[in-house]
Amino acid sequence: MGNFIMISQFMLSLVILVTLHECGHFFPAKWFKTRVEKFYLFFDPWFSLFKKKIGDTEYGIGWLPLGGYVKIAGMVDESFDTEKLKEEPKEWEFRSKKTWQRLIIMIGGVVVNFILGFLIFAFLIWIYGKSYMPMSEMKYGIAVDSFAYQMGFRDGDRILKQGGQAVERFDRAEMLKGIVLENKQNFELERNGETIQIQIPQNLVQELTKPSAKDLELWNIPMPAEAFKFFPGSAMEKAGFKVGDRCIEVDGQAVQFAHQVSKILNKRKNISLPIAVIRGQDTIRNEVKVGDDGRLGVYWPMMDKHYKVSHDQYSFLASLPLGVKEGWDLLSNQLKAFGKMFSGEIKAKDSLGGFASIANMFEKTWDWFSFWRMTAVLSIILGFMNLLPIPGLDGGHVVFLLVEMITGKKVPDSIVEKATLVGFVLLMGLMLYANGMDIFRILGK
Repeated sequence: MGNFIMISQFMLSLVILVTLHECGHFFPAKWFKTRVEKFYLFFDPWFSLFKKKIGDTEYGIGWLPLGGYVKIAGMVDESFDTEKLKEEPKEWEFRSKKTWQRLIIMIGGVVVNFILGFLIFAFLIWIYGKSYMPMSEMKYGIAVDSFAYQMGFRDGDRILKQGGQAVERFDRAEMLKGIVLENKQNFELERNGETIQIQIPQNLVQELTKPSAKDLELWNIPMPAEAFKFFPGSAMEKAGFKVGDRCIEVDGQAVQFAHQVSKILNKRKNISLPIAVIRGQDTIRNEVKVGDDGRLGVYWPMMDKHYKVSHDQYSFLASLPLGVKEGWDLLSNQLKAFGKMFSGEIKAKDSLGGFASIANMFEKTWDWFSFWRMTAVLSIILGFMNLLPIPGLDGGHVVFLLVEMITGKKVPDSIVEKATLVGFVLLMGLMLYANGMDIFRILGK
């Protein structure tokens, strides 16, 4: 069920992004009285699932969900339908329009993607605000998973600095970005009353660039294992424990925090083990059958019982520049990631992924905040990728138009056609490679 929800979110996001991106080309073309022959969601080689012609335009849905397209009359595109280009240009064709009009038509999709991403970020900030945990509130330090342990962190560490800069907020994404993209791999920590320095090994930095790193928790906020509640029929209820009991020992090991309980249970799935709790003044011990998922069916008090979480709320107008900043930061991170790929610091085979990797970025439970945030991220990434100066992408067409504006001479259609063919082959090769990597990753699990 979780995978179905994840794929459903991905498909809905894809429909929204592709449709709006193509509208970014469609409407400017119409404004400049350019004929649009087709408007398709998804590709339609050989046949389409649905099509209807309205005026000069055929609207349809293809069966291959790899994107979408608008076919503009008199334009060299990936359809390579160049027979009509041999005829004299018609006033309603793309090639008959002024250079600046053609430029607006070509960048329209990218502009829509960027604006959409900025607006979604802004609306999320306006509706939900921003919650964060000040480092000063981290009285129990951090909880770490096995990967963060390899990196050098330990349960109870208090993070003081990263890359020589004071860390004011507990923010996993910001710390991860610093490690992978900003060469901030050195941390200053407080451990057992002493200040220590750690340096993240480069081989572990490489691991953090892989799609599988999405599933890593790395650091978390410790939750005291006290006054738990449980779901009806849970293993704890069957063993005679009661709501409000405070867990102090699991399988002979003393525990203080919920993450310590989880670590013990994950290594002892589907077996019975002793658990001790405090109830009032008494210590109660019983055998509990752990499920094959490594869970007991209990949940712990809400975070705000132990921590003071800060929350900032913004007006709609105040959220707009913050949305742009968040989108711009994302775009900046993409540029840094590309720079590190070209320099070899990030291996392309580890970080590239196809549709399976993108779908895996969505949650397995339906959460509208998460869905819209992921859609905003993909919208900006889609805009960025389409702006790359590769023939066959919007950015490739933009390059030819800029050359025409600078030189005053139009690039011959024959050159554009050949360049588009080369770009198309490269893009198909890259797509096959990225999706092939997904398949190898799935088979390798």
